[in-house]
Amino acid sequence: MDLLWDRERATVAELVSSMSEPRVAYNTVLTLMRILERKGYVRHEKAGRAFVYLPLVDRDRARHRAVKHLLARFFDDSPRLLMLNILENDAVDSQELERLKRAIDGSS
Repeated sequence: MDLLWDRERATVAELVSSMSEPRVAYNTVLTLMRILERKGYVRHEKAGRAFVYLPLVDRDRARHRAVKHLLARFFDDSPRLLMLNILENDAVDSQELERLKRAIDGSS
């Protein structure tokens, strides 16, 4: 999705060619675009013999959907459980902890 958001519209071949090495196979990207289209994240337009894919959701909305799905699926809809898991299992530096504290204090 990042490549498509950056380009705003692209064929599968254009997406594959803009990937860094090692590149994903054309058919893999095509399958992924079809799945994303079925889920409502992208749509396509016909341009000659090719399909040009366009994003339907922006990055922030996609992130929001992904976090909601993650919370529902793995954390019983609890942001607290997610944050505790991150803090207990990942190395979070002191600067990041301060930013989190400020964000929490600002939202209360």
